[in-house]
Amino acid sequence: LQTRLQAGQGYGNTLSCVLTVYRNESVAGFFKGMSFPLASIAVYSSVVFGVFSNTQRLLSQLRHGEPARAPALADVALASMVAGFISVGIGTPVDLVKIRLQMQTQPYIEANIKLKPTVPGFPVYRGPIHCFRTVLQKEGIAGIYRGVGAMLLRDVPGYCLYFIPYTFFCGWITPDGCISPNPSSIWLAGGIAGAISWGTATPMDVVKSRLQADGVYLNKYKGTLDCILQSYQNEGLKVFFRGITVNAVRGFPMSSAMFLGYELSLKAMKRDQTETNP
Repeated sequence: LQTRLQAGQGYGNTLSCVLTVYRNESVAGFFKGMSFPLASIAVYSSVVFGVFSNTQRLLSQLRHGEPARAPALADVALASMVAGFISVGIGTPVDLVKIRLQMQTQPYIEANIKLKPTVPGFPVYRGPIHCFRTVLQKEGIAGIYRGVGAMLLRDVPGYCLYFIPYTFFCGWITPDGCISPNPSSIWLAGGIAGAISWGTATPMDVVKSRLQADGVYLNKYKGTLDCILQSYQNEGLKVFFRGITVNAVRGFPMSSAMFLGYELSLKAMKRDQTETNP
């Protein structure tokens, strides 16, 4: 829904998008492009949380000589920015394939010339591997990393507004005297952080989605700035908030599960280390 709302045509609102997708493509339409992100999400999340955690430890070691010491707010912010920067290298190709698969049967009308039939149309790509290979052959590495600038502008500040609110709310919700937050505190703090991060990242998410969807039929945008200017000139400021409801709503449960899994995994590994090295 997020991609269709941000880069598609003819969707007035979220409900309209749901009904249109279901009417034209049935239930399968809601799962297009899912396999590639599903196959890579474990690696992506491991890299993001691993970089964030290890950068925090390194900063604590450099500042205080104790890697296990609670990080300062500035350390959390810097670790978040590093994690966001590194994540783009993995996330850009995955997002591009997902968006191309989701948008390839959408109608595209430019200058009153219909370039492809409306949904259900004839798909350009047969699947994620074929999509990746086709883009790489026709557009090269630059094609695979199309939208990387917009993704950097989304993820670097976006992860700051992901990890900092989580750290703040986790500490605020956790009762005094507790050494570590309980699972319910982690779940709630993670959900709030996810909703904040995805909600505020929506403007650049719109630009990224449009850049990556662009190219299925023709290249309309020359780059990030050109996409911003064209989108604003044609549709006004409101275009940059398309899909904000979907982003914020999906951000809560997704981030709750992510942070809960992360914290419980850390606790389990620390417990195993303690038992192995008493």
